[in-house]
Amino acid sequence: MEHYLKSLRPVQLRLIASIGRLGKLRLAADACNMTVPAASRMLTEIEGKLGLSLFERDTKGMKPTALGRVLGHHALKVVHDIDQLAHDFIAHQAGTAGLVRIGAVTGAALAAVIPAILQLKRHAPLLKVSLDVSSSSRLMWGLERGEYDFAICRLERGVNAGAFEISPARNEAVLLMVHGGHELRHRDHLLLAEVADYPWTMQEHGAPIRHAIELAFRREGADMPQNLIETASVVAIMALMRDSDVIAAVTQEVADLLLKPPFSADLVLLKTCNPIAIEPYHVLRPRDRSLSSGAEQMLALVKQLLDEPSVNKSGKSDIV
Repeated sequence: MEHYLKSLRPVQLRLIASIGRLGKLRLAADACNMTVPAASRMLTEIEGKLGLSLFERDTKGMKPTALGRVLGHHALKVVHDIDQLAHDFIAHQAGTAGLVRIGAVTGAALAAVIPAILQLKRHAPLLKVSLDVSSSSRLMWGLERGEYDFAICRLERGVNAGAFEISPARNEAVLLMVHGGHELRHRDHLLLAEVADYPWTMQEHGAPIRHAIELAFRREGADMPQNLIETASVVAIMALMRDSDVIAAVTQEVADLLLKPPFSADLVLLKTCNPIAIEPYHVLRPRDRSLSSGAEQMLALVKQLLDEPSVNKSGKSDIV
């Protein structure tokens, strides 16, 4: 008997579970996509092999015996696991489940990755997404070590570019942001020399935004600010602008996040004479690693969103 119980097929377990749940052979047969005669023969065979009755028959239907309840209880769990197996397998194949790991610089995360995640999760709620927003150097380090399926960042010097499929993404601009009551808020055509003596916050030395600002000061023949707080944290930047006259160097995407609804923060952008451009970021995918269906879908959606021109507050496209 033990050997036979271990060899019961899923269709047999499904029939036993269905009879116990529905109480009628006809309903159980329908649930198992079987004819009533076929279901009756299968149940008779099972009971014959076990040498006992699993169900009591009467005019009202079928009720499990004590041993029938034991077998039905476990049959229901096995059937549930099989159904879950099929669901998970198909979901992984279709890209509606599994794990997608993404690394992105802040601008790319706000412009494309987060919208792509929200869009894909609407029809794939079981898809798990890990998003790491960090500097390009940290993201490249993680990408080379297999921490991400793909990343949107700047290609670091010394990296073997041939190891990646590289797709152009977007150019970025550095904007200078202050609190709404700042004394410079109404000034036009500001030169960097005029704002250098204020407290500033920007990323650490070597970061793309910092490098772009250093070049901008150099082009205008001005000295870099000396009163400087280094941070890449948007939360820290917001707190600094709230409590001081600090000038914050941010990207267009961060500015849009803070200035537009629903946040509509009491912050303003300074009007400088010359634009400050940052080195563009790219979509990087390792050539030697295959992606899951979910990651492929996410990558395609991110690229699609990055291809759509972003429009800044003046109505001009940020894409060059």
